Amino acid sequence: MYFYEPAKGHGLPHDPLNAIIGPRPIGWIASLDGQGRQNLAPYSFFNCFNYRPPIIGFASSGWKDSVRNISETKEFVWNLTTRALAVPMNETSASLPHGEDEFARASLTPTASRIIRTPRVAESPVNFECRLSQCIQLTAADGTPVDSWLVLGEVVAVHIDETLLENGIYQTAKAQPVLRAGGPSAYYGISEAQRFDLTRPDNR
Repeated sequence: MYFYEPAKGHGLPHDPLNAIIGPRPIGWIASLDGQGRQNLAPYSFFNCFNYRPPIIGFASSGWKDSVRNISETKEFVWNLTTRALAVPMNETSASLPHGEDEFARASLTPTASRIIRTPRVAESPVNFECRLSQCIQLTAADGTPVDSWLVLGEVVAVHIDETLLENGIYQTAKAQPVLRAGGPSAYYGISEAQRFDLTRPDNR
């Protein structure tokens, strides 16, 4: 077994943590700053954390524009990244000066949300409109603050392209979601051929 203590370094060409916790869904987050300027950025530390109310979240290394904007406006939109949108999503990861529009850089269309002010990515087949529930600075085990921020939001509205619903069931593979993997440039997709089913055991 390869063993290392993270505080002492991993000793490998690339940190394996991100690859082991994977493949990871992408938090493609749209936000507005206090002046109404648009921002769009992908975060690979992203997931869903609660059913009722539905709560999703992403973590940002550093106080980036998304965190600043959401802290000001108390809202954001998550947009599903599909294989067809992988290249535009990657374009929005560029480090632009505050206030520059990643929608425009990636030739994406901002479209109005139904409940909140922040626009959605029109080209994305699934969008979650969210209101901020918590913004938490992470700490190490000894309580030392870390320059990373966990942003949690309650999903208050959901948009789904109806072609992804079959008999009312959302078809995950049909959406062709893009997932982050290990290494600086690796991504994965999923396919129906990789599906398997397990039935939850009865409580006895």
